[in-house]
Amino acid sequence: MAMMGGVDQHKIMKEGTQEEKGEYARMSSFVGAMAIADLVKTTLGPKGMDKILQSMGRGQAVTVTNDGATILKSIYVDNPAAKVLVDISKAQDDEVGDGTTSVVVLAGELLKQAEQLIMQKVHPMTVIQGYREACGCAYEALKEISRNNSEDPEAFREDLMNIARTTLSSKILTVDKDKFATIAVDAVLRLKGSTNLESIHIIKKTGGTLTDSYLDNGFILDKKIGVGQPKRIENANILIANTSMDTDKIKIYGARVRADSMAKVGEIEGAEKKKMQEKCQKIIDHNINCFVNRMLIYNLPEQIFADAGVMAIEHADFDGVERLALVTGGEIASTFDHPERCALGHCDLIEEIMIGEDKLIKFSGVAKAEACTVVLRGASTHLLDEAERSLHDALCVLSQTVKDSRVVYGGGCPEIVMAKAVEDLAAKTPGKRSLAMEAFAKALRAIPSTICDNAGLDSAEIVSQLRAAHATQGVSCRMGVDILTGEVGDMKDCGINEAFKVKQQILLSATEAAEMIIRVDDVVKMAPRQREE
Repeated sequence: MAMMGGVDQHKIMKEGTQEEKGEYARMSSFVGAMAIADLVKTTLGPKGMDKILQSMGRGQAVTVTNDGATILKSIYVDNPAAKVLVDISKAQDDEVGDGTTSVVVLAGELLKQAEQLIMQKVHPMTVIQGYREACGCAYEALKEISRNNSEDPEAFREDLMNIARTTLSSKILTVDKDKFATIAVDAVLRLKGSTNLESIHIIKKTGGTLTDSYLDNGFILDKKIGVGQPKRIENANILIANTSMDTDKIKIYGARVRADSMAKVGEIEGAEKKKMQEKCQKIIDHNINCFVNRMLIYNLPEQIFADAGVMAIEHADFDGVERLALVTGGEIASTFDHPERCALGHCDLIEEIMIGEDKLIKFSGVAKAEACTVVLRGASTHLLDEAERSLHDALCVLSQTVKDSRVVYGGGCPEIVMAKAVEDLAAKTPGKRSLAMEAFAKALRAIPSTICDNAGLDSAEIVSQLRAAHATQGVSCRMGVDILTGEVGDMKDCGINEAFKVKQQILLSATEAAEMIIRVDDVVKMAPRQREE
């Protein structure tokens, strides 16, 4: 037993394993997580800055964005605690679409406050307990100030418009946020309460300006109609397929065909042509007038379809084929022996349209009435990519708000209300837990403070004015940061609204992530497995 007690612990683990224990492990976790929060902090709010992300791979692709989730997805992180913050940002993006930067900034501030408490010899579990109670109190305060206008369609639409404007105000689409807010709200209300955004198709076309973008009722496919085929079809029956339409090849690897004359070669070609003609006839026998295929359609089948008066659209990418099948009510087919088992898609009109200098195909009057297409125009592909991300965020938030229609005021107002509620609870709580609660309130106030800093305003002055206004007016106070005037303003008059679900997700996700990192007291980095010679 004595010998066992004297064994060097590092000898137990494989050579090359690194271990950090106690305070070192905790501080390394805190530093990594706070570095990630500081990285995205400058992108928060309407006056947030953009980041240029350049890939070091082939082509060195460049992305210009201020979307927290996109930035964190694109960077390689080695610190394990930093990876936790990257994951909560992704979860926020998947769950509600917006607040990806706020959740990381709040988690980083919670850890910064926790670090100071732990340096003052407050036990990590006491900090966690205080944070949990503070989170519960803040959540109740958030619910108390939320409002619900779902019974009044006009007021609810105005809420959605304000939420869309607030979401887009920190994005590149802020140049014409009223127009894009209208596009996003109209598109989401067509979904009739669904959160499946597959029916909303976004097409990006360089040229023009962002203000030339529009919402089109129907589905637009970024493809051209084949040569010599009808350019307009009414009451279309559409067969959507994922099948090979080139001449069928012998599929045996390394096979060779030897012929002793050109006549034999002609017979082989004739047999291949006959096989393709039979396949095309099976497709035409489905009583269709439009055939959309994911793969290429070669010259012979294209000619056969043209002779039969069938519009053939080739090489529609898989995403396009999937969406088209969804909105027209059809199914993707691969075999054509049983027409009765194949579900065809239907629409009122298929026609060729022009956007800029490009020809596209528009499907109008599709079976799924909620289908629509947003056409984005812009000067460059980087601009269009960022515009698509911004619009997607707005669509996600709006679809979640239609499902959970509670709304809160924005501009840092809910954070100040929650911080005040938490401080009131801390004043009534004995013991060291109250220190953790006060730290939680400070972290919440960091959100409006960061918004002010990024706009070049005096954050200490404005946040103190907000605290005073909320202390005197109580729960009914609607004061927040008005970035346009650089002062404290009434959020109702400014029209700054945010979805309750976004704020709820930010609060709960950031608190849980901070708790997880505060618990850490040992970091073990395993040695990589060596290849056997």
